[in-house]
Parts: sequence; structure tokens; C-alpha cells
Amino acid sequence: MDVSYRIEQKRKINGPFPGPKSEELAARRAKAVAAGVASSLPVYAADVDGGIIVDVDGNQLIDLGSGIAVTTVGASNPAVAKAVAEQAQHFTHTCFMVAPYENYVALAEKLASITPGDFEKRAVFFNSGSEAVENAIKVARIATGRQAVVAFDHAYHGRTNLTMGLTAKAAPYKRGFGPLAPEIYRMPMSYPFREENPNISGKEAAERAILAMEKQIGGDQIAAIIIEPIQGEGGFIVPATGFLPRVAEWAKENGIVFIADEVQAGFARSGAWFASDIEQIEPDIITVAKGIAGGMPLSGIVGRADLLDSVHGGGLGGTYGGNPVAVAAALETIKFMEEQDLPARAREIEEKFFARFTALQSAFPAIGEVRGRGAMIALEFVKAGGKEPDADLTKAIAAECLAQGVVILTCGTYGNVVRLLPPLVIGDELLNDALDVLESAIRKLAS
Repeated sequence: MDVSYRIEQKRKINGPFPGPKSEELAARRAKAVAAGVASSLPVYAADVDGGIIVDVDGNQLIDLGSGIAVTTVGASNPAVAKAVAEQAQHFTHTCFMVAPYENYVALAEKLASITPGDFEKRAVFFNSGSEAVENAIKVARIATGRQAVVAFDHAYHGRTNLTMGLTAKAAPYKRGFGPLAPEIYRMPMSYPFREENPNISGKEAAERAILAMEKQIGGDQIAAIIIEPIQGEGGFIVPATGFLPRVAEWAKENGIVFIADEVQAGFARSGAWFASDIEQIEPDIITVAKGIAGGMPLSGIVGRADLLDSVHGGGLGGTYGGNPVAVAAALETIKFMEEQDLPARAREIEEKFFARFTALQSAFPAIGEVRGRGAMIALEFVKAGGKEPDADLTKAIAAECLAQGVVILTCGTYGNVVRLLPPLVIGDELLNDALDVLESAIRKLAS
């Protein structure tokens, strides 16, 4: 891969961890930052490049989180940084709803060409994944004249009022924040590892959800079905093959807008441009964010022209939506992904991970499942001898990796999943070092 780095791509712990500068910042933070904002790491970043985070005390940590799947092309990709700087020299903001600009149009055109679906498309841009989801639901409701929205078990769609309602997990995302938006219904997800019937097929799991929708709501009452093709915060759950196509087919049969939430799985992360591509589904609307702009805040929805054009003028938008600097970053990010074939790189990472950890699984029953696609991969930990979630072991493994200089994230409805989201520009040597540390932590703590 043709990538140059400013920072040596090596793991290094210099001394006490966290160091004195991070501890000083933590004390300042406690007096200034709201307690409701939590951080995974006890250290503060000073510089990030490629697969390395440098903290304020000079420690170098291997980044297997990518800011939660955001810095896919690296946190300081030179091409993206150059595009940001050049755009900022001309204008940082006009508001597209006041004085529009070409790059917004160019990005909409680009997304129409790379998102699945052989039909005429439109796009509109916002700031966060939650905003994208909110607006996708708005479009579906106005286009269909219906109100009901279906989401699934283990789903995560955001932290705003509507998206909290769509999100399955109560704590920490929605407990105490009600009342939540009405007309949201939750259906059973295909979660192969935790199915009561281990032989249930993806199509059979879909029929289970369809029956529930028909009986509890009625197909003619549903405006939208929203689903993550690979669930993120819920545990990197990959539904059984056939589940997504059957649900999408039923939605089409009933005039329901099928929304694929690709906020986390999109933009090469899954080993395809979009996770929807893997099972060849063509969502009516796709929500995008995270990896789209190399770390700049940007999100959007892309979908069928007839749906998005059904909204009256002024019904979609926002002051900062499609900010010109973020849009410039997105165009350069997508160009870099194409030139470097980052979907292929994600598949290489998947192959390395599965080769190592499926072998390790046979020796450590605490590894309940190894799963994921591309560079969106996970280990689910259980108490040996069964499938009871082991959140304590998961936390201990993450802490041990951090102590050795490797940043990994945890997730899952039960808090028992280690998830890996490395930047796709990470080199093999650095990736292998990080996986060595993770394997060592498992061997030490899961025996």
C-alpha cells in the first residue's frame, strides 16, 4: 500500500501509564467537562498517524479502534489534510441552504455511483449518524404517509430522541432520557450464535420477524424498516445469510421503505464498499457517516430519487449539513479508498484475523464466537462450558491490551464482545504486533 507516515509505526510505552500529563489533563477535565461524557482511554491524544496514537506523555499506542470506525484512511491522511487546508483557504462555510457550492453536488453524484442500487438517486448531507437516521425516517414517513417504524433487537442507531427509541440497549444510551419517540416497534434479529434453534436459517429468521410485523403492526402501517447490515454497538452481529434479502423483499412487497444503516459498516470497512453489497441487497435509503470523510464530521442519506424528492422544499437540511470543508475531505477520502483499493485491504485484515483466532478458539472455550466481515471483526467471550456472557473477562482483556499499548474497544448488548476496527492503512507488521498482544492477553486471562 502506497502510504507514508509522519510517526514511526511502532508500539512504545515510556513509563508510568497513564503518565503525568494525562493525569493533569484528567484533573482539569473533571472540573470542566460534563460527567456524562465517558472515554475509553485514561490517556490524552497528542498526535495520531496511520495505526499509531501518540499520547501527551509520548507513549505510542496501536489503534484498533479508528475513533469508532471513522479514521479508515488514517487520522491524518496527507491527501485528506491537504484537501481540508485548501478548502479552508477559500471558505469554511456558507450554508448550502443559502449559497450552494459545487463540491456538495459532486459528493452527491459520487455517492449515487458507489452505493448499491441500479436506480436514480438523490442525496442530502448532515453532521452525524443520528441526524442521518432521523432524516431517513422523515423521508420514509412523508413518502409513505405512514408512521410505524421497525427496528431490531441489539440495534444501535444513535443518541437523539428518535434514534434512542430505535436503539435497543437501555444503558447507557436511553435510560432516564424518556419519554422516547412513539410508533417504534422492535423485532427479533438474526443472531446466529445466540439462536435457541442453532439450525435456523437466515430466511427462517426473517420469516419469524415478518410474522411478528404482520401480527403486531400490519405491513400496510409500516413506513420504514431500518437495520444495520452488520450490527455495530450490539456486538458486530452478522445476520445469517438470507435474512437481509428476505426482509428487504417483504418490505418491497408491502410498500415499506427499507433503510440500511451503514454508518459503521460503510465505506470499505466490511470488505465491500457497503455491507449491503455482500448479500446484493439494494436498500431504498442508505445512511452514511463515520468513515465517509477521514475524521471530519459529515453524514448523509442516499436513496431512491422518488423518495427523497417527495419531501417539500426546506423539509431537509441544517445549518452545517454538508459543510464545505467536510465535503472536500469526503471527496478526497473516497478517492484514496478507490486508489488504494481499501475494500481489498479490509478483506486481507479479515483473513489474517480469522486464521489466527479461529485456531485460538479451539484451545480457549471462553471464545464463544469469532465473527465479522472485513476489518469489522469481533470475539464474543462467554463463561467456559456454555454461552453465558462474560463481560468481566472482556473488560480485563481490553485493559490488559491497553496496558501493553494496544487500543481495543468493547461492545455488545451484554458487554462481552471485543471489537476490532483498525484503520485500513495499518501495516502488516503493526497489525501483527497488535494481534500478538491480544492473543497474549487471551492466553493469560482466559485460561
